[in-house]
Amino acid sequence: MNYKLVTTIDRNDLVERGDNIVEAVYPEFMLHDSVANEWFFQLYEKFPEFQYWLLDGEEIVGIGNSIPLYWNDELENLPDEGWDWALEKGFKDKQKKIKPNLLCAMSITISPKYQGKGISTEMIKSMVQIGKKHKLKTLIIPVRPTLKKDYTQVDIKQYITWKREDGQLFDPWLRVHEKLGGKVIKVCSKAMDIRGSIHDWENWTGMKFSETGKYNIPGALESVEFDIKKDVGIYIELNVWVEHKL
Repeated sequence: MNYKLVTTIDRNDLVERGDNIVEAVYPEFMLHDSVANEWFFQLYEKFPEFQYWLLDGEEIVGIGNSIPLYWNDELENLPDEGWDWALEKGFKDKQKKIKPNLLCAMSITISPKYQGKGISTEMIKSMVQIGKKHKLKTLIIPVRPTLKKDYTQVDIKQYITWKREDGQLFDPWLRVHEKLGGKVIKVCSKAMDIRGSIHDWENWTGMKFSETGKYNIPGALESVEFDIKKDVGIYIELNVWVEHKL
């Protein structure tokens, strides 16, 4: 695959185009995490060498976002807050001038035109390459298991043990990591905390929420809890911590 790897240092003109692809790929509600809204777009300014694209000529194939941070404990003790924790900690470590030792993936997004072509493998390899370049020892990833959205009633701890007949992991995104030597560490059960009013959720999903209770939302890995009296819908995103040695 003759795709070119560039970072924000090389091509900061790609940020807006990449953002348009991200917005097209992810469910609308996933773009309304409060921690992401505070920190995410500062990645391009504060950590430009860790934000990258794969290019096919001038066409964006994939977008990768990551952040270096410091962790001085066993990986089995990584926080349940997963994605939200890592993003905020990376920025706070930088503010405190704490030298990082890990790289944490924040997002890997494949352009719809290039999906199904094995690009996700190339994107992980590129992130590993960046981590090695900066002499970080481990890549950690709060993985969003692709097909969990089809099994919202199944406990995620059970789901991540499912295997195909060939012995490989059932979930395709976890399977990509497995093939590249990634090791599943544990579930992070509160990776993102997305909240909005009933009106917000109706706008995000095109659905109607008239009664208090749990609803299955397209793209959500778990049910979303709605409280009509309090005018709030709460979605707690579940991820899976995966480790790649650098």
